Amino acid sequence: MSSAAVVIDDFGNNMKGTDEMINLPFKITVAVMPFLPSTKQDAEKAYKAGHDVIVHLPMEPLSGKKSWLGPGAITTDLPDEEIRRRVHAAIDDVPHAIGLNNHMGSKATSDPRVMKAVLEACRERGLFFIDSHTHYRSVIAQVAEEVGIPCLVNHLFLDDVKSKKHMTRQLSYMKEHLDDHTPCIAIGHVGAGGKLMAEVLAEVIPGMNKKFNFVGVSDLLAEMYPMVSDR
Repeated sequence: MSSAAVVIDDFGNNMKGTDEMINLPFKITVAVMPFLPSTKQDAEKAYKAGHDVIVHLPMEPLSGKKSWLGPGAITTDLPDEEIRRRVHAAIDDVPHAIGLNNHMGSKATSDPRVMKAVLEACRERGLFFIDSHTHYRSVIAQVAEEVGIPCLVNHLFLDDVKSKKHMTRQLSYMKEHLDDHTPCIAIGHVGAGGKLMAEVLAEVIPGMNKKFNFVGVSDLLAEMYPMVSDR
Protein backbone atom coordinates (compact mmCIF):
# COMPACT_ATOMS: atom_id res chain seq x y z
CA MET A 1 0.00 0.00 0.00
CA SER A 2 1.37 3.43 -0.97
CA SER A 3 2.24 5.72 1.93
CA ALA A 4 1.41 9.40 2.29
CA ALA A 5 1.92 12.09 4.91
CA VAL A 6 0.08 15.35 5.51
CA VAL A 7 2.19 18.07 7.12
CA ILE A 8 0.36 21.03 8.66
CA ASP A 9 2.45 24.20 9.02
CA ASP A 10 2.27 27.36 11.16
CA PHE A 11 1.37 26.02 14.60
CA GLY A 12 2.65 28.01 17.57
CA ASN A 13 0.73 31.27 17.34
CA ASN A 14 -2.84 30.31 18.36
CA MET A 15 -3.87 30.09 14.71
CA LYS A 16 -7.37 29.21 13.53
CA GLY A 17 -7.89 25.50 13.02
CA THR A 18 -5.29 24.43 15.58
CA ASP A 19 -7.63 22.28 17.68
CA GLU A 20 -9.46 20.94 14.63
CA MET A 21 -6.18 19.73 13.10
CA ILE A 22 -4.92 18.14 16.32
CA ASN A 23 -8.26 16.36 16.78
CA LEU A 24 -8.22 14.74 13.32
CA PRO A 25 -8.75 10.96 13.66
CA PHE A 26 -5.64 10.04 11.69
CA LYS A 27 -1.95 10.79 12.04
CA ILE A 28 -0.57 14.04 10.70
CA THR A 29 2.72 15.86 11.11
CA VAL A 30 2.47 19.11 13.05
CA ALA A 31 5.05 21.77 12.12
CA VAL A 32 5.42 24.22 15.01
CA MET A 33 7.15 27.60 14.75
CA PRO A 34 9.55 28.29 17.65
CA PHE A 35 9.48 31.15 20.16
CA LEU A 36 5.79 31.99 19.74
CA PRO A 37 2.95 32.22 22.31
CA SER A 38 1.54 28.69 21.87
CA THR A 39 4.68 26.92 20.63
CA LYS A 40 5.05 24.58 23.59
CA GLN A 41 1.32 24.12 24.13
CA ASP A 42 0.67 23.15 20.49
CA ALA A 43 3.64 20.77 20.40
CA GLU A 44 2.56 19.05 23.62
CA LYS A 45 -1.07 18.70 22.50
CA ALA A 46 -0.05 17.30 19.11
CA TYR A 47 2.36 14.82 20.69
CA LYS A 48 -0.24 13.63 23.21
CA ALA A 49 -2.72 13.16 20.33
CA GLY A 50 -0.26 10.82 18.61
CA HIS A 51 0.94 13.13 15.84
CA ASP A 52 4.55 13.68 14.76
CA VAL A 53 6.00 17.06 15.77
CA ILE A 54 8.63 18.97 13.79
CA VAL A 55 10.13 22.46 13.95
CA HIS A 56 8.74 24.89 11.36
CA LEU A 57 11.96 26.87 10.98
CA PRO A 58 11.50 30.47 9.75
CA MET A 59 13.87 31.19 6.85
CA GLU A 60 14.49 34.19 4.63
CA PRO A 61 12.36 34.52 1.46
CA LEU A 62 13.36 36.19 -1.79
CA SER A 63 10.81 38.94 -1.24
CA GLY A 64 9.10 40.36 1.81
CA LYS A 65 10.36 41.81 5.07
CA LYS A 66 12.55 39.81 7.40
CA SER A 67 10.39 41.08 10.26
CA TRP A 68 7.50 38.96 8.92
CA LEU A 69 9.41 35.80 9.80
CA GLY A 70 9.24 36.17 13.55
CA PRO A 71 11.98 35.47 16.11
CA GLY A 72 15.01 33.30 15.46
CA ALA A 73 14.81 33.39 11.66
CA ILE A 74 17.59 31.99 9.48
CA THR A 75 18.78 34.73 7.12
CA THR A 76 21.52 34.71 4.53
CA ASP A 77 23.50 37.50 6.21
CA LEU A 78 24.22 35.38 9.28
CA PRO A 79 27.59 33.66 9.81
CA ASP A 80 27.64 29.87 9.96
CA GLU A 81 28.05 29.67 13.73
CA GLU A 82 25.03 31.92 14.37
CA ILE A 83 22.93 29.86 11.95
CA ARG A 84 23.83 26.69 13.82
CA ARG A 85 23.11 28.37 17.16
CA ARG A 86 19.66 29.48 15.95
CA VAL A 87 18.79 26.02 14.66
CA HIS A 88 19.76 24.44 17.99
CA ALA A 89 17.74 27.07 19.87
CA ALA A 90 14.68 26.44 17.68
CA ILE A 91 14.91 22.68 18.26
CA ASP A 92 15.22 23.24 22.00
CA ASP A 93 12.09 25.43 21.98
CA VAL A 94 9.74 22.87 20.33
CA PRO A 95 9.03 19.88 22.60
CA HIS A 96 9.09 16.41 21.01
CA ALA A 97 10.51 17.65 17.68
CA ILE A 98 11.88 14.82 15.54
CA GLY A 99 12.72 16.89 12.45
CA LEU A 100 12.41 20.29 10.79
CA ASN A 101 10.93 21.92 7.72
CA ASN A 102 11.26 25.43 6.34
CA HIS A 103 8.79 28.27 6.85
CA MET A 104 9.06 30.41 3.72
CA GLY A 105 12.79 30.37 2.90
CA SER A 106 12.92 30.73 -0.90
CA LYS A 107 16.18 32.69 -0.54
CA ALA A 108 17.81 30.78 2.31
CA THR A 109 17.03 27.32 0.91
CA SER A 110 18.73 28.14 -2.39
CA ASP A 111 21.97 29.14 -0.61
CA PRO A 112 24.33 26.14 -0.21
CA ARG A 113 26.38 27.76 2.58
CA VAL A 114 23.31 28.55 4.65
CA MET A 115 21.77 25.13 4.17
CA LYS A 116 25.03 23.37 5.02
CA ALA A 117 25.09 25.15 8.40
CA VAL A 118 21.39 24.38 9.02
CA LEU A 119 21.70 20.72 8.09
CA GLU A 120 24.93 20.23 10.05
CA ALA A 121 23.03 21.39 13.13
CA CYS A 122 20.26 18.89 12.30
CA ARG A 123 22.85 16.13 12.01
CA GLU A 124 24.28 17.06 15.41
CA ARG A 125 20.81 16.57 16.91
CA GLY A 126 20.00 13.42 14.95
CA LEU A 127 17.04 15.05 13.17
CA PHE A 128 15.83 14.97 9.56
CA PHE A 129 14.71 17.83 7.32
CA ILE A 130 11.67 18.18 5.06
CA ASP A 131 12.13 20.52 2.11
CA SER A 132 8.85 22.43 1.90
CA HIS A 133 9.95 23.25 -1.65
CA THR A 134 8.95 26.89 -1.65
CA HIS A 135 11.36 27.56 -4.53
CA TYR A 136 12.48 25.42 -7.46
CA ARG A 137 16.14 26.31 -6.83
CA SER A 138 16.18 24.73 -3.39
CA VAL A 139 19.44 22.90 -2.64
CA ILE A 140 18.20 21.17 0.51
CA ALA A 141 18.10 17.61 -0.87
CA GLN A 142 21.53 17.94 -2.46
CA VAL A 143 23.17 19.40 0.64
CA ALA A 144 21.41 16.89 2.92
CA GLU A 145 22.99 14.07 0.95
CA GLU A 146 26.41 15.71 1.24
CA VAL A 147 25.99 16.32 4.98
CA GLY A 148 24.56 12.85 5.52
CA ILE A 149 21.10 13.39 6.98
CA PRO A 150 17.70 12.03 5.88
CA CYS A 151 15.69 14.42 3.72
CA LEU A 152 12.07 14.31 2.55
CA VAL A 153 10.52 16.64 -0.04
CA ASN A 154 7.05 18.19 -0.21
CA HIS A 155 5.17 17.30 -3.38
CA LEU A 156 2.27 19.77 -3.25
CA PHE A 157 0.54 22.45 -1.20
CA LEU A 158 -3.08 21.68 -0.36
CA ASP A 159 -4.34 25.14 0.49
CA ASP A 160 -2.47 27.72 -1.60
CA VAL A 161 -6.00 28.82 -2.51
CA LYS A 162 -8.34 29.01 0.49
CA SER A 163 -11.40 27.36 -1.02
CA LYS A 164 -12.96 23.97 -0.40
CA LYS A 165 -13.05 23.24 -4.12
CA HIS A 166 -9.32 23.89 -4.51
CA MET A 167 -8.33 21.93 -1.39
CA THR A 168 -10.41 18.96 -2.51
CA ARG A 169 -8.87 19.11 -5.97
CA GLN A 170 -5.35 19.17 -4.50
CA LEU A 171 -6.14 16.03 -2.54
CA SER A 172 -7.25 14.40 -5.79
CA TYR A 173 -3.84 15.32 -7.26
CA MET A 174 -2.28 13.65 -4.24
CA LYS A 175 -4.30 10.52 -5.06
CA GLU A 176 -3.06 10.62 -8.67
CA HIS A 177 0.53 10.95 -7.48
CA LEU A 178 0.11 7.95 -5.16
CA ASP A 179 -1.27 5.85 -8.01
CA ASP A 180 2.15 6.12 -9.69
CA HIS A 181 4.63 7.02 -6.92
CA THR A 182 5.20 6.45 -3.25
CA PRO A 183 5.57 8.13 -0.89
CA CYS A 184 3.77 11.47 -1.21
CA ILE A 185 4.01 14.45 1.14
CA ALA A 186 1.48 17.29 1.05
CA ILE A 187 1.46 20.49 3.11
CA GLY A 188 -1.47 22.45 4.51
CA HIS A 189 -1.70 25.20 7.12
CA VAL A 190 -3.49 26.43 10.18
CA GLY A 191 -4.44 30.10 10.04
CA ALA A 192 -6.78 31.88 7.63
CA GLY A 193 -8.04 28.68 5.99
CA GLY A 194 -7.15 26.34 8.84
CA LYS A 195 -10.65 25.30 9.91
CA LEU A 196 -11.70 24.71 6.31
CA MET A 197 -8.53 22.72 5.61
CA ALA A 198 -9.21 20.51 8.65
CA GLU A 199 -12.81 20.03 7.51
CA VAL A 200 -11.73 18.94 4.02
CA LEU A 201 -9.10 16.56 5.40
CA ALA A 202 -11.68 15.02 7.76
CA GLU A 203 -14.04 14.47 4.82
CA VAL A 204 -11.57 13.16 2.24
CA ILE A 205 -8.73 11.31 3.97
CA PRO A 206 -10.78 8.47 5.57
CA GLY A 207 -11.92 7.41 2.09
CA MET A 208 -8.38 7.64 0.72
CA ASN A 209 -7.12 5.68 3.72
CA LYS A 210 -8.83 2.58 2.34
CA LYS A 211 -6.38 2.58 -0.56
CA PHE A 212 -3.40 4.53 0.77
CA ASN A 213 -1.63 4.47 4.11
CA PHE A 214 -1.64 7.92 5.76
CA VAL A 215 1.20 8.10 8.27
CA GLY A 216 3.46 10.52 10.06
CA VAL A 217 6.73 11.56 8.47
CA SER A 218 8.57 9.36 10.98
CA ASP A 219 6.89 6.35 9.35
CA LEU A 220 7.87 7.52 5.86
CA LEU A 221 11.40 7.96 7.11
CA ALA A 222 11.46 4.39 8.42
CA GLU A 223 10.41 3.16 4.96
CA MET A 224 12.95 5.27 3.06
CA TYR A 225 15.88 5.14 5.50
CA PRO A 226 15.49 1.81 7.38
CA MET A 227 19.10 1.83 8.63
CA VAL A 228 18.54 5.24 10.24
CA SER A 229 15.34 4.17 11.99
CA ASP A 230 17.05 1.00 13.30
CA ARG A 231 19.75 2.90 15.16
